[in-house]
Amino acid sequence: MRVAMIGTGYVGLVSGACFSEFGTDVICVDKDAEKIKRLEDGIMPIYEPGLEVVVENNVKAGRLTFTTDLKEGVKGADAVFIAVGTPTRRGDGHADLSYVYAAAVEIAEAMEGFTVIVTKSTVPVGTGREVERIIRETRPDADFAVVSNPEFLREGSAIEDFMRPDRVVIGTSDERAREVMRDLYRPLFLIETPIVFTTRETSEMIKYAANTFLAAKITFINEIADLCEKVGADVHDVARGIGLDGRIGKKFLHAGPGYGGSCFPKDTLALVRTAQQHSSPLRIIEAVVAVNDARKKSMAGRIIEACGGSIAGKTIGILGLAFKPNTDDMRDSPSLDIVPMLIEAGATVRGYDPEAMGEAAKLLPDITFCDSAFDTIEGADAMVIVTEWNEFRGLDLKRVKAALKTPVVVDLRNVYEPREMREHGFAYSCIGRANIGGKE
Repeated sequence: MRVAMIGTGYVGLVSGACFSEFGTDVICVDKDAEKIKRLEDGIMPIYEPGLEVVVENNVKAGRLTFTTDLKEGVKGADAVFIAVGTPTRRGDGHADLSYVYAAAVEIAEAMEGFTVIVTKSTVPVGTGREVERIIRETRPDADFAVVSNPEFLREGSAIEDFMRPDRVVIGTSDERAREVMRDLYRPLFLIETPIVFTTRETSEMIKYAANTFLAAKITFINEIADLCEKVGADVHDVARGIGLDGRIGKKFLHAGPGYGGSCFPKDTLALVRTAQQHSSPLRIIEAVVAVNDARKKSMAGRIIEACGGSIAGKTIGILGLAFKPNTDDMRDSPSLDIVPMLIEAGATVRGYDPEAMGEAAKLLPDITFCDSAFDTIEGADAMVIVTEWNEFRGLDLKRVKAALKTPVVVDLRNVYEPREMREHGFAYSCIGRANIGGKE
């Protein structure tokens, strides 16, 4: 079995590396010559735990290669995966499918014999049909099938998610394509992974429905957290109390500053636009998008309030800049809303993130980047936890208090316990836990 992966972004690189780990010959294609050269030298373009080792091992084994030549990559491939970006299109919120369609044309011109073309990128319902039309128009004589195979990878745990997924979804009505996809995912049969075969349109919808449901769940607990603060309840206990209900589940019930990243923001908006286009509006998801956008912007106000109502002339130390731990992804991170508003309010902002400093420097040029958590908060008027990296979870609180100019801690991820923070003499603000003294 030979696979070509078009695109070496997050999805393409992880998927290509993991397929090669299964023993499949994989060639990853990208137009960015510098990126390909770096990959050949073992330098990863993204931070993802375990990825560098998987890539290195399979390159050495000869199962994983990289090229800028799409024709070379596609020639003789049994399956060609389209894993290019589908960012939000400027102006209207729809997914920009130009990279997908351009890839389809190039694949059509290069493929030989029966080829399965697989959309791995997150694409709106109907994209597979359009990809098929483009290929058929470009190569009327081509023998191929277009399949939808959405990814469900979580940044920070993508290798494990690929190797031990909850499910694999495959959308096709072509029996030859089903057999090729079965062969590709055969290693997962050993761990009895559910393989969901369905239509292309249903497969495309599953991906969007999954992401928007999870985004709604996050937004729900965030709004509950706000109400908890008003009525004196503890959102941690609320989340546990409802999460133990098997119909609800405990995942994605962690209150915080709002969701970000490469998937939820663009996918919720794209599904809203698709629904509007088909005169079947999704009012719940429309509200999720609006509430989450407002929430991220409101976090700066919480910090200013915790600092006594003004931060003019003050120094704020920000711990965590990526949208979540174990990634360097800054896309739609809450820090991108919070930091500029703090600077606009007159603060000097220092920041530290274990992995995202390089990306953050491109997007937040007006802050001072530090080498560690304690460098960040030394002499600062407040410490703010924006991303819950493990190294921020057990900071020496005596040392934190000694480092800060004033003992103000704003914990937007609820890493610490209110009672413990009060006992250490901090003015501590968190999310959804109004009773600063802890449980009575």
